[in-house]
Amino acid sequence: MIMDDLPVQKSHRMPGRAASSNPDVRFDRLHAEAVDDGWASDDDLPILRTEVTDEIARSVISRNTSPDLSFDRSINPYRGCEHGCIYCFARPSHAFLGLSPGLDFETKLIARPNAADQLRKELSHPRYEPKMLAIGTNTDPYQPIEKTREIMRGVLDVLRDFNHPVGIVTKGTLIERDIDILGPMAAKGLVRVGVSITTLDPQISRKMEPRVPMPAARLRIIRRLTDAGIPVRVMVSPVVPALTDHELEAILAAAKDAGAVAAASIVLRLPREVAGLFQDWLAEHYPDRAARVMGRVRELHGGKDYDPHFGTRMAGQGAWAAMMKQRFRLATRKLDLDRSLPPLRTDLFAPPPQTGDQLSLF
Repeated sequence: MIMDDLPVQKSHRMPGRAASSNPDVRFDRLHAEAVDDGWASDDDLPILRTEVTDEIARSVISRNTSPDLSFDRSINPYRGCEHGCIYCFARPSHAFLGLSPGLDFETKLIARPNAADQLRKELSHPRYEPKMLAIGTNTDPYQPIEKTREIMRGVLDVLRDFNHPVGIVTKGTLIERDIDILGPMAAKGLVRVGVSITTLDPQISRKMEPRVPMPAARLRIIRRLTDAGIPVRVMVSPVVPALTDHELEAILAAAKDAGAVAAASIVLRLPREVAGLFQDWLAEHYPDRAARVMGRVRELHGGKDYDPHFGTRMAGQGAWAAMMKQRFRLATRKLDLDRSLPPLRTDLFAPPPQTGDQLSLF
């Protein structure tokens, strides 16, 4: 038997993980792979645990000029995400850290404990001009480690002190902890929240996004946020063809019943390493429909696993994409979710007084 005929040797048991492997880091020149010679036993393997490393951030506000996005600045309190959604478009960003977009993305996290202090410095710059700051657009600020690290809460403290507008996207129910900050900010027109719901089926959710709160829990958090006066948009994202697309109207209706006031939807996109990881996941969990799912995905993206061009990458193209847009348009109109939320206020922005500042005469 030659080495290529041997299976990859497993080094851990991986309950609660979506990825099944660590693809090569695309910037590495060398590749090494352990093979199973038949002597190993899964019973002897340790469980793959989450590791967290601290990073002292020299800047925290990231800028973008993408025409597909409604914001030009964002913050990521963490790199990597323990939620482990197999479809996550942010996975390839882990390669810039020398880590794999596969299991490393879910288990080797980077926390930025000085994010709040650094944000305070950046907002205090005399030439800073406020616009909505987006949080949760890459990795989830309310992933499990936030419960103990509280980096996101520190960031919100700063934004509240500066009266700075913020838009949050999350799947995490831990956001309920911060209603005491978000509620008063929302009363001033400074906050909106997007809650992502991909499916109402708990079995699909547990396989596809293994450490995310169940769909029912996310619906409950929509209700608690809206009861606190915080406007919530339901994010039906991503829509997975031949797996979750049939749930579009049901998700929108459930979110409306929970109190959502607006909606958005994005089709599945599989940039770089995500395409291979997702196909491996399909082959393991849904082999009977893998070909159909990927066939539809390629139809959406011009025959490729992913088309990165602006304007089409989030909506797709072709007859199926047009049908989904029509279904979304009709459902949101029926449910009164086809509205644009008012812009968040920027006129209230002001650095808070500091010790030693000269007092105002007025």
